[in-house]
Amino acid sequence: MTYLASSVCDFDLYPVNPRETEINGFECYPSLDSLPVRPDLVDVFRRADDCPGIARDAIDAGAKTLWLQLGIVSDEAAAIALDAGLDVVMNRCTKIEHARFAGGLHLAGFDTGVISSRRAG
Repeated sequence: MTYLASSVCDFDLYPVNPRETEINGFECYPSLDSLPVRPDLVDVFRRADDCPGIARDAIDAGAKTLWLQLGIVSDEAAAIALDAGLDVVMNRCTKIEHARFAGGLHLAGFDTGVISSRRAG
């Protein structure tokens, strides 16, 4: 979330956690149904066992995409979301993918301005 908040993209971020009121200066919401907007993307940092319920909540909240972070795979959650017309991403990190597409991912950890996996020259 810190990365996305500091990136050049204009994202509106709404953290959801029933035990917190604020995360990194952002108001935190107790559940997806308490968000003040329809989320485009629900980015999940929970155990795979929790994901089918989160998929249902994402559908009810009107989300367009269910994104399960790196290391999280739930075929059941994916099937629930896909059946409802959501896009699904599993086992991927939003930070890594954003940096890769924005040209900011490099082995040395800095922006090369190149979007490619091939070495120059």
